[in-house]
Amino acid sequence: MSTGTAAPAQKAVKRPTLDELDMPLGKRVRLNRLLYERGPKNGTLLILPIDQGLEHGPVDFFPNPASQDPDFQWRLADEGNYSAVACHYGLAAKYMKRYAGRVPLLLKINGKTNIPSDEDALSTLTASVEDAVSLGADAVGYTLYVGSPRQDQDIRQLQEVREACDKWNMPLVVWSYPRGAAIEAKGGRDSLYAVDYAARVALEMGADIVKLNIPKHGPKDGEQPGPYAGLEFTYAEGARRVVESAGRCMVLFSGGSKISDDDLLEKARTAMEAGATGLIFGRNMWQRPFDEALAISERVHEILRGFGA
Repeated sequence: MSTGTAAPAQKAVKRPTLDELDMPLGKRVRLNRLLYERGPKNGTLLILPIDQGLEHGPVDFFPNPASQDPDFQWRLADEGNYSAVACHYGLAAKYMKRYAGRVPLLLKINGKTNIPSDEDALSTLTASVEDAVSLGADAVGYTLYVGSPRQDQDIRQLQEVREACDKWNMPLVVWSYPRGAAIEAKGGRDSLYAVDYAARVALEMGADIVKLNIPKHGPKDGEQPGPYAGLEFTYAEGARRVVESAGRCMVLFSGGSKISDDDLLEKARTAMEAGATGLIFGRNMWQRPFDEALAISERVHEILRGFGA
């Protein structure tokens, strides 16, 4: 019999809608394009990220060699009716021309390789908010490593990016990722404590949208601080809890590594039922042959149609 503390009953989490959010006109226009003029067009989001070439290297293209050509993902985003492509400056500048005006751009403006250890993680700037404006982007993306020994630099860098976003009325999407030895000593990067904290930090830092992983149980659960150590929760309850911690910041849940069709669709449904605004699924989509990628994209769209606002 489990001796853990049962999670308190959770009320249904209502996702924030664009009409409810207090933001300047330029941000509202850009977010309206993402939420209602492309993709599901019902207030939800389906983003296709292709930043893995920098973050992971070419190894992620081995399962589907055709995906090494960025045109594969741009074409998938176009024909699969995605809300936007998320990528770094080079891929936008060199491959976006054919899709400009048809597929919105979410420009990632910081990044790192995975060659150094994540114990001391920091993603330095690779582009600017002005670059995003020049490329016609509808949002910028920033990766924040919550808990890293270098988070003082990271938070300062994000503060400067947020100021530039406010100047240019550019929506700010924060990839809020727990990282570092301190996080690993307190339950690990996917623990409820770590993801819940990351969600709150993104809200506190002024993100308009936050990208999160759904927390899960792990072997180091007992090492989490305070009440988290003995908290019992289901996968769905964990998702709801971090959405609630994100407050009036829209949540995108990540797809992560490639999983089976059934698991992917269950993850999508769980995320949306938890109150997420949308999904940011990359490898689970483009590591498949093109026709299969289109087919699974349509099945995810079917789920998103049930959660519009």
